[in-house]
Amino acid sequence: MKLRRVLLVCLCLANFKLYAEPLRILNAGIIVISLDNLEGSSLPLTYTSTAAIQLSGDIRFFRGVQLELTAPQRWISYSGSLGVLLYNNLSNLPAQGVADIEARQLHIEAMPGKVQSTWQIPLRQGHGLRASPYIMIPTGVVAPSTFPLLFRLMPVIKGISEEIENMVFRLAAKPILSDEGAVKLVLHYPEQLPKQPVSILIDDKLVENQDEELLLKEGEHSLVLVSEDYRNESRRFVVERAKVLDVQVELQDPTPLILFEYPENARIFLDNVLVRDPQLPHPVEPGFHEVRFQVSDYSIIRPVTVQKGKTYKIALSVDVDITEDD
Repeated sequence: MKLRRVLLVCLCLANFKLYAEPLRILNAGIIVISLDNLEGSSLPLTYTSTAAIQLSGDIRFFRGVQLELTAPQRWISYSGSLGVLLYNNLSNLPAQGVADIEARQLHIEAMPGKVQSTWQIPLRQGHGLRASPYIMIPTGVVAPSTFPLLFRLMPVIKGISEEIENMVFRLAAKPILSDEGAVKLVLHYPEQLPKQPVSILIDDKLVENQDEELLLKEGEHSLVLVSEDYRNESRRFVVERAKVLDVQVELQDPTPLILFEYPENARIFLDNVLVRDPQLPHPVEPGFHEVRFQVSDYSIIRPVTVQKGKTYKIALSVDVDITEDD
């Protein structure tokens, strides 16, 4: 009897087609996989049921899809009675209930004789998924454009027992995330300077298209902006898995600035011109300048050479030294 069952299984599996074929199915429903539900969803199946698996929304962080089929404990005694089939390129998305569709068969196997079976389906090259005693990789890369998939259970032997007919299985599906997130750069230009060229480097690599969101490995990254027309900027940011980070950059006028620190009764002269509001940053032209602090009859002069895009702080401090002689 066992030999006859194995022979029937082999014959049935050999007869399945690898091209689009018409199917009449009993669909249990649709499992939608999206970033909004990373834990996934599940549906109950019977021995003749199907389930459609649909991708939704932003899927660029998906490297694969995981399918997990849970069977009743008593299924182990009937292993080899059912087959598991996967299809893609469905002619239409089937609603719940009986439906007629066409689809291309991706994979077929005898349903494993265990309570829980897990399949992982790669969605892109370099996916990094690996088969193990607990995980099966039933296909090569399946392009997201060929979704939805159809997961199907069906008998592969004659004379299915009443106990199998009454069994309820549960199929769960969820995304397998890559270790990536994305960053979106938003540059804000000063009103007095229209949009001018800016070179952007992330992790020392030049960003070619500044308007596109960039996929990056999760973790910390460096950002450098270099321009002849704005102040150079540098900062660090952290990318989280499967999330988009907005990085806002306020570009600054590259005119050099001088900040003054001074006693309350001091007067400040820059290039022999009295500074009227020394508490505010003072814009100057690049090059050589002379700063004079005057407190009553006391004055001190210091030269300073300033460069484009930099800020300088010039401070006058008054200190008192107290010493004790023996």
